[in-house]
Amino acid sequence: MIARYLIFFLSTILIPDIYLYRRFRRQNMPLGKWTFRALWFLPTIFLLLYTGFLFVQPDFEPADPAWLHRFLFLFCFLAVPKAIVALFSVVSRLVARRWKKGKRPVLFFGCLVAAFAVYALIYGSTIGFEKLEINRITLRHPDLPEAFRGYKIVLFSDAHVGSYRGSRQYILANAIEAINRQHPDAIVFTGDLQNQQPSELTEHSHLLSSLRAKDGIYSVLGNHDYADYIDADSATAAANIAKMAAMQKDFGWTLLNDSHHTIRRGNDSLVIAGMQDEGEKEPFVRGDIGKTMKNIGPKTFVVLLQHDPTAWRRTILPRSHAQLTLSGHTHGGQFALFGLSPGSFHFSEIAGLYEDNHRFLYVTKGLGGLIPFRFGATPEIVVITLEPQRLAQPKENMYH
Repeated sequence: MIARYLIFFLSTILIPDIYLYRRFRRQNMPLGKWTFRALWFLPTIFLLLYTGFLFVQPDFEPADPAWLHRFLFLFCFLAVPKAIVALFSVVSRLVARRWKKGKRPVLFFGCLVAAFAVYALIYGSTIGFEKLEINRITLRHPDLPEAFRGYKIVLFSDAHVGSYRGSRQYILANAIEAINRQHPDAIVFTGDLQNQQPSELTEHSHLLSSLRAKDGIYSVLGNHDYADYIDADSATAAANIAKMAAMQKDFGWTLLNDSHHTIRRGNDSLVIAGMQDEGEKEPFVRGDIGKTMKNIGPKTFVVLLQHDPTAWRRTILPRSHAQLTLSGHTHGGQFALFGLSPGSFHFSEIAGLYEDNHRFLYVTKGLGGLIPFRFGATPEIVVITLEPQRLAQPKENMYH
């Protein structure tokens, strides 16, 4: 990860630090010049050495993810507030130069923003990451057979169980318990069970095997489940994917790789289909919608699992009749303020329920993340209750 964004990390650590030091240097240094320099630059030197250590790691994330988690926390605690204050300092000088006043209020506001960033970091890394929402929706559709009235599906996604190692495991345990408490007809998981390698699952096998649903547990793979984040040859990557599939089978899950499963109630049926991850660019373009939907009748109600929600408009809507698509991947941006997230600049469907011509997409914020942080994008499980809809019912009342 650090290697991919090295310039960003180095620039954020160094440039604001040098700028602010030059600004402070003009003031009287209360501890003496050399003492002040030492205290000022020691955290910066430590962050630079830490950056170098992570840069030489061969994989996207170190074998022990705690090394990356600690670095990101320290980076956000030590470097980001300085960057914010430096930015507002530059703005305050420009404001003062243009209007001859307003310098102090702008700089004061910058300090408040920096303080809020520290608060968000601490809250999001502790309380925010540990919280869990149970969101419930009822979805009505005329194609749903009467026999499936009240059919309950629990959706969860993006567990990233490698981030729940050791003392954090209770967070995953609480989520699993909450899912089972819903007594669902079916449980669906829409990908990213691991961070990098299937060995991360071993510690949590007893929890992942404890999920229970009347009609089973169904899953698809996410981008992190395909071993694209490790420095490995194709044979090793293929072996890791095979191991992931085998472990899910051992858990009692049904992994749907461009395939589907039919659930019957008498003469009526409902299909749960699973399409491989289809991102916007290689190597994350794998799904085959034609294979996934092969031999499914045009009026059959289909619940389609697809990790990446961008595939909904790009592929699923134009090339299938799937009435309900369930996705994850976005994590709700992991940070949101007043309902707005930076992730919204990339994802047109980032979290919640979306509708297009009587067809639906639900994007869950998921459970975890490669980085254990949540602020304003609380981890969730989603309880979806399906109901048939009379054709005469007004469209605006189709769901709530």
